Amino acid sequence: MKIVVFACVHNAGRSQMAAAFFNALADPRKARAISAGTHPAERVHPEVVEAMKEAGVDLSKAVPALLTKERAEGAGLLVTMGCGEECPVIPGARREDWPIEDPRSRSPERVREIRDEIRGRIVRLITESGWSKKP
Repeated sequence: MKIVVFACVHNAGRSQMAAAFFNALADPRKARAISAGTHPAERVHPEVVEAMKEAGVDLSKAVPALLTKERAEGAGLLVTMGCGEECPVIPGARREDWPIEDPRSRSPERVREIRDEIRGRIVRLITESGWSKKP
């Protein structure tokens, strides 16, 4: 099974959405995702929780986490999400950077657009990697 790490600075928006969509859409026997940040916030941004609720995903109990060596252990892919100079590296993991706007303090419409962009990228990643659920 592959482990994918989605990382951003605060682990309170983009990476939370990405991991939640990934785990909802990927075959759990093939791959799973975790999310973390380099400087985790105290909570997931409320506008992100609301936008994900509209998409049928509950992030109300999600807690931002620090990206540690232990948390990243065994990861085959690291997807960084607009963290710039603070983007982490996981030895041995392939890295992709998705330059996605931070949804914090954005309008509900813009947060939905960011959410939908992330979902689209997740669907492509899962499909291209062969991690889709069997019908």
